[in-house]
Amino acid sequence: MLVSEFDFDLPEELIAQEPLADRAGARMLVLNRATGTWQDRRFRELPEMLRPGDLLVLNDSRVIPARLFAHRAGLRTQANHVVTGRVQVLLAEQMSEWEWKALVRPGRKVLTGERLEFGDGALEAEVIAHGEFGERTLRFEPVPDFFGAVERLGHMPLPPYIHREDRAGDRERYQTVYAREHGSVAAPTAGLHFTPEVLGEFRARGVETASVTLHVGLGTFQPVRVERVEDVRLHAERYTISEETAAALNAARREGRRIVAAGTTTVRTLEHCALGGAEFVAHSGSTSIFIAPGFEFCVVGALLTNFHLPQSSLLMLVSAFAGREQVLRAYRHAVEARYRFFSYGDCMFVE
Repeated sequence: MLVSEFDFDLPEELIAQEPLADRAGARMLVLNRATGTWQDRRFRELPEMLRPGDLLVLNDSRVIPARLFAHRAGLRTQANHVVTGRVQVLLAEQMSEWEWKALVRPGRKVLTGERLEFGDGALEAEVIAHGEFGERTLRFEPVPDFFGAVERLGHMPLPPYIHREDRAGDRERYQTVYAREHGSVAAPTAGLHFTPEVLGEFRARGVETASVTLHVGLGTFQPVRVERVEDVRLHAERYTISEETAAALNAARREGRRIVAAGTTTVRTLEHCALGGAEFVAHSGSTSIFIAPGFEFCVVGALLTNFHLPQSSLLMLVSAFAGREQVLRAYRHAVEARYRFFSYGDCMFVE
């Protein structure tokens, strides 16, 4: 199967640049997998569409202001020149207490062995390894409150298709209302529509909720660079499943109740942990699972998701769940009906 088979035409003006004033006011395209039919609804109607006994699983990862600006402290080259300058650093994945994978721009100029200074020396890091497409590994000097410094110095890592600088309001809106665990460099965007009131409606209707944590990492910003779907490889991302969530998932499966995933990150966590029919156990780990047509789902029975980029791994995941042709037909309808696309856009419920 070719990556190009997951393409669709999207007018640029449909890419949402701003969040709605009302989180729950987003439009929601409801796709029925069995019939291939759809309805135009609103996200705030989702509680009445779920069944008593459904288990709704959320990703509670919290986005950190991971886009930082640094000055090169100076590196003497073989020609005896000292290189300096300003670079942009996107923290992408924490490898250990002080080491991070990052995307550096302009990456080709930043060499292994260089030192970077952030915020007049509030943070300092050495480049200890480099990879392709601007990827670097940084080792930070220990400080008393690393994440506090990142919160002060950093900017929210809005996706590159949002053509504006981040603003103060993005710190709240590019974050789910239930975000708890610091570590993501992109929001689990299906969760951006939830409000405390909507979550209360689920509980009032007998819908159970549970949380997993998957920290969205470097792969979110990297396009698919191969021609064949079979050759796609994703970066690993860290996840955690608690004892409470493991027990809720096992009970729902045992009792035949539907498990509804809020977002593709939740889907990947659940299906990774249940590969081979395994029961859920409380643990932390990492996953690079890639879900494409032909994948056999054994956990997720319904999916809430935003609209995804053409030829992206996330569009392939949704196509695996609902069928490529059905999903692309629904996307064409969404374009014709002027839905808002991507992170700050509208959503889709696949049942």
